[in-house]
Amino acid sequence: MSRPRARETGIWFGELPPGPKNAITDVTGVKVGHCTIIRGSGPLKLGKGPVRTGVTAILPHGKNLLKEPVKAAYFDLNGCGGLMGSLQIREFGIVDTPIVLTNTMSMGNAAEGVIKYLLRSNPEVGNEEETIIPIVSECDDSYLNDAQGLHVREEHVIAAIEDAKETVVEGAVGSGTGMCCHDYKGGIGTSSRLVEVSDDRYTLGVLVMTNHGDKEELRIDGVPVGMKLPAVEERRAGDGSIVIVIATNAPLDSRQLGRVARRSFLGMANVGSCSANTSGDIAVAFSTANIHERNKSVGLFTDHLIQDRDISPLFRAAVDCTAEAIVNSLFKAETVEGRDGHIVWALPIDETLEIMKAHGRLLR
Repeated sequence: MSRPRARETGIWFGELPPGPKNAITDVTGVKVGHCTIIRGSGPLKLGKGPVRTGVTAILPHGKNLLKEPVKAAYFDLNGCGGLMGSLQIREFGIVDTPIVLTNTMSMGNAAEGVIKYLLRSNPEVGNEEETIIPIVSECDDSYLNDAQGLHVREEHVIAAIEDAKETVVEGAVGSGTGMCCHDYKGGIGTSSRLVEVSDDRYTLGVLVMTNHGDKEELRIDGVPVGMKLPAVEERRAGDGSIVIVIATNAPLDSRQLGRVARRSFLGMANVGSCSANTSGDIAVAFSTANIHERNKSVGLFTDHLIQDRDISPLFRAAVDCTAEAIVNSLFKAETVEGRDGHIVWALPIDETLEIMKAHGRLLR
């Protein structure tokens, strides 16, 4: 039987309503794809496996991103992590490639895959036009995966991009295949909110790759679930990381998107993490509004933007979406055994719900 999403069990994540899919793809045009790589079992043979890794790709829209980039920003709460392309995001305030997530030491191969994919429809790049700077981020899955094997190849990246669709698969899938969260199996989670701003309604969605936190820190709707659950049999060393991708159709510029990105980490804090010393905690936010053709000679252009005084509901949406997406990654991920017999167990849902019920936190 498929594991439920958190909201389906009656857990509450704030008063803003979710979108129809309660996923980042509720933002019109956004799609998500995965490529999961699982091979072998038993003792680690460096360079050969076992393999527990993958790629997740987020496409801001279905058109040519190089020609029609989206407004964007990033924020790193703790910099023990990697975000390839971050300097261009900071300098120009845009994202112009798919956002690709994978394991730490496969960032280079992932970048090559993004470039190869974009060259298919942009043969003039590097000749008549500027070159490609891919957007790639990572978490370390080496507790379960043969990280030295660099098993992510360009074909896996292209497969993830080509798999992109509106239905988001969560849990131990794609780049989340080998990830841990609060000492349980983590991976990919998502959530969305519908937001009223003045007389307009917008959508904000979040996708997370969770690989952070200790069991004792885990809190759900304020309940210290991690402290009350039975001890886990084994733990990886290190603090792990999280990557948060935020999408919205609200008309925000790069500065405003940076403000939204910063607030998303309040959602991580709501679930208990303190952003530990070696945790790479990165958020990328983009808006699908105000898209301009990059090379079209139109002279001056005008963006219509939300006023800062009206932006707070989007802050709240980012916080609540991030918290729910993290918990969804825990609820949907199943137990995975990786290299050397390392096992990361799935969050025990029944016991978790009993603890939530005892604290009066279930809505049904």
